[in-house]
Amino acid sequence: MLNGAGGIAAFDSRSPNSTVPGQLGGLLQSATYLAGLSGGSWLVGSIYGNNFTTIENLQSGAGNSGTWDLTNSIIEGPNHGFQLLTSAEYYHNLFDQVEAKSGEGFNTTLTDFWGRALSYQLINATDGGPAYTWSSIATQDFFTNAQVPMPIIIADGRAPGEIDIADNTTIFEFNPFEFGTWDPTVYAFAPMEYVGTNFSNGNVVDQSRCVTGYDNIGYVYGTSSTLFNQIVLQFNTTVSLPSFLENGIQDALNHFGQSNNDIASWVNPFVGIHPATNLGAQSPELTLVDGGEDGENIPLHPLIQPYRAVDAIFAIDSSNDVNGWYVLISPESITTLY
Repeated sequence: MLNGAGGIAAFDSRSPNSTVPGQLGGLLQSATYLAGLSGGSWLVGSIYGNNFTTIENLQSGAGNSGTWDLTNSIIEGPNHGFQLLTSAEYYHNLFDQVEAKSGEGFNTTLTDFWGRALSYQLINATDGGPAYTWSSIATQDFFTNAQVPMPIIIADGRAPGEIDIADNTTIFEFNPFEFGTWDPTVYAFAPMEYVGTNFSNGNVVDQSRCVTGYDNIGYVYGTSSTLFNQIVLQFNTTVSLPSFLENGIQDALNHFGQSNNDIASWVNPFVGIHPATNLGAQSPELTLVDGGEDGENIPLHPLIQPYRAVDAIFAIDSSNDVNGWYVLISPESITTLY
């Protein structure tokens, strides 16, 4: 997250001295899309979840009260801005927020706790903004006025019963308008605002309720980074958890099994879609995992789709797996800059 933030700050015309000769300020404002996966989804989600604020404000903020005050670990809970909480209050809030979702009849997994815990560190709002949704970005003035790129977050599909994630697994994307995939195995999208609704063959199931608010912003970037939610499993080895939270986590694990503790369980909007190739076509649940588990930890996939007609991609290789920067000139040609 922090390495990518340095790149975004350099691309942002609002950053001090970023527009002087030889600098790249303004590249962010001229971009059409901004994509992230896994830890990079925290960066994208935090920027847009805080009204497309600057990296400088996320780091320091007014009176040095920045959102990214990482002094306390995610296990201890935050202690800045709106989040002036003791650890006990923090754990109570995590439990209550996840329990509220479960109480509405939705499945919850370890990722629900993980996404809510992340939000306390990434969203500068009371209790980490539990009412903030990914689709609500599309209603914000900075977005409707076309002042910012469209944000996209990536997660990988995990077929029922699958343990290892194949390199050719289905790649799903979350953008403010839609959730879905370009992959031919499914090749379908659902409206992001109503993604918690029961669909069958692309239609709302008879007598079914239309669900809004399911696309909690923390659950979106929590889903994209489920590889990291093992941290939640280490809570009890680091601090003594209250029994209610320990029981809540255990209930989530028991529902899916200890071996599935790295998944996010979404309502499947693609039931009945392309049953010949869609391995989850008959399942009411769509299980997703960290967006980098297929080996692609730079989110190029949504940007090379022909319908998007992207001319060039500037990518930040935070893991340095491919020696630095990529500029994608076209889907057929990649030039590496050193």
